[in-house]
Amino acid sequence: MGTDIHGFIECRWDRWLDEDDRSWHGAIDLAHLYNGRSYVAFGSLFGVRDTTSFHPLADHRGLPPDVSRETLADFECWGSDASGASWITWAELEAADWDEIANEVDDRVHEYRRSPGGTWETHGRNSSLTRFAELSGHTDHQTLHHAGRTYAEGTEWPDGDRLRRKDAVPGRDWAAVWSVMRTLANLHGDEGVRLVVWFDG
Repeated sequence: MGTDIHGFIECRWDRWLDEDDRSWHGAIDLAHLYNGRSYVAFGSLFGVRDTTSFHPLADHRGLPPDVSRETLADFECWGSDASGASWITWAELEAADWDEIANEVDDRVHEYRRSPGGTWETHGRNSSLTRFAELSGHTDHQTLHHAGRTYAEGTEWPDGDRLRRKDAVPGRDWAAVWSVMRTLANLHGDEGVRLVVWFDG
């Protein structure tokens, strides 16, 4: 069974208001912006599923004590199926070292495709294992999923590379989330915008 991410981008007014007036509001459901299932991203951001590649930015913080009504209502609908709740502010995301190197070698099959400009670009990791099995002749599950343990660097299938955090949380997948958070931060300040998430599965 797979694991999916759920949550809200929340915001609050940090300027011109008394502390009592600075309550958080659910701005947009994460489902409108991100529908992927990247366990490396989940681990890099929140310590869920892939817990070895990177030290997570916001590891299992739980729901914020001042969580918005919208977020809390949706979270409670999941009941005992919800797990791994956490949150991270836009300020923390902006301060993150996106060039940080992973803790371990990524030994999965990396698929590259040539771009219109002629350069090689990563297309996926372990995304075409059926085709890789045909090309390599391997049928063993472990070999197929961890080819970097079998093939030396420089063979037909690139391996042995370490991810950078920005590769684990690719912009093409998360661009809409970051764009909305950045836009709201221009209105509410970097500490006035956060992403609150939980997982199922």
